[in-house]
Amino acid sequence: MARTYVPPAVAVKQTALTIYRAFIAAVGRLDKSLSPRDNIERLRRHKWTWSDSIYIFHFLSLVFWLPIMPSYPLRFVIPVLFSIGLLLPLTSQFLIPASPILAWLLMYFTSQFMPKTWRPTISVTLLPTLESVLFGANISDILTRFTHPILDVIAWLPYGLIHFTFPFVIAAFTWLFRPKEALHLWARAFGWLNYAGVLFQILFPCAAPWYEVIHGLTPANYAMSGSPGGLLRIDRLFHGNGYTVTFTNSPLVFGALPSLHAACGTMEALFLAHFFPQTTRYVWTYVGVLYWSTMYLSHHYLIDLVAGGCMAIFFFYAFLPDEFKSTAAATSPPGTSPRAAAARAKYEAYDLEAPIRGGGGARAADYDLSEGSQASDEEEVPDIAYRSPIPGSGPTMGDGKPNGAGPGRGKRGSGAGRSHRHTASIASLIREGERGPDDAWSAASPLGATFLDSAGDVESGRR
Repeated sequence: MARTYVPPAVAVKQTALTIYRAFIAAVGRLDKSLSPRDNIERLRRHKWTWSDSIYIFHFLSLVFWLPIMPSYPLRFVIPVLFSIGLLLPLTSQFLIPASPILAWLLMYFTSQFMPKTWRPTISVTLLPTLESVLFGANISDILTRFTHPILDVIAWLPYGLIHFTFPFVIAAFTWLFRPKEALHLWARAFGWLNYAGVLFQILFPCAAPWYEVIHGLTPANYAMSGSPGGLLRIDRLFHGNGYTVTFTNSPLVFGALPSLHAACGTMEALFLAHFFPQTTRYVWTYVGVLYWSTMYLSHHYLIDLVAGGCMAIFFFYAFLPDEFKSTAAATSPPGTSPRAAAARAKYEAYDLEAPIRGGGGARAADYDLSEGSQASDEEEVPDIAYRSPIPGSGPTMGDGKPNGAGPGRGKRGSGAGRSHRHTASIASLIREGERGPDDAWSAASPLGATFLDSAGDVESGRR
């Protein structure tokens, strides 16, 4: 079908209207209560599971990193504000899912205050050596040999601008157009990915390509300042010093491995491709340019990108729950249950109506064997002969007569004479797991009678 042309102005207006309506609906779904009693009551009714033990880890992480801060007001203000936010339902619905992100930011910021005696030795030669051994050359060095202002801007956009804003954009659109469980998944996967990446950088510090350009392979120490690398050209292009100041005073100077730019970009692409499939080609194009820009700007080796990408793949699929693995559940609108969407998709695959649960089982009409139901079967389903397993015998009807014999052929009979009409449909096969013990086939049922009678005939023939 040919697409109807929509003027750009109309398309922008429609998109803005859609976002506005989604925003109004999302605000309406929020818990706007400011009463701590509501959260205390929820906590009292909460059924604790092993997955809740992660909050013990959050507490231990806070106890370890918070005292390292040299500023006493911050050590006091941060836990007080966080505790107040947890008590209020309006703020706790954001703070609890975002706790992995907050834990990562706390560790990243306070790592600069770690005593030098706690810090391991910085590796300067490991990454360039791995680069040459695994890929046959220093790919990052090759990509930095030719620079141009246009290439600088192309590299700056994903590395120095989009990278820091894109996670918020994804969170906002997920909040507007997907179930809240998808937003919680994004916060957990993205937060723990960065937490693990920063922890690895602290435990195994490695120098970036810009260090090799400036200092060669001389040993590094923690007193050295960071460098903006190729982003220095952006500061000069725009007559500023924002990136120079930011990277010079970076809390984690020697954090080349893994590349969190590559890890975050890969995580963003995996998430968007799964929950917003229409963006797949665009987001992976962005990731490809981001990969190139990290090396072009002398901030990472290729091995750093491989490590970051592998970490993102692991964390995404490790945190992806079963109810979101189907496309129908992942793309379901807000306010719907992912489990219900996945269940509906099972029936929609066969163009069937999902059973209505309630009152202890499926609808009676799903298993209706009344006269009206049989009449409908006669009009739509042709006679189905039962092939006897006895060698030499021809097809027989449910009453034991040969196919085509007897006056009742083509008409409704009684008992086993019409049992062949009640065959298993696709719907009954799908719903087989929903039958109770009393619903199983037995000798009393029409199909069971035919089957058991035929089985007895086989046994007598063998004897």
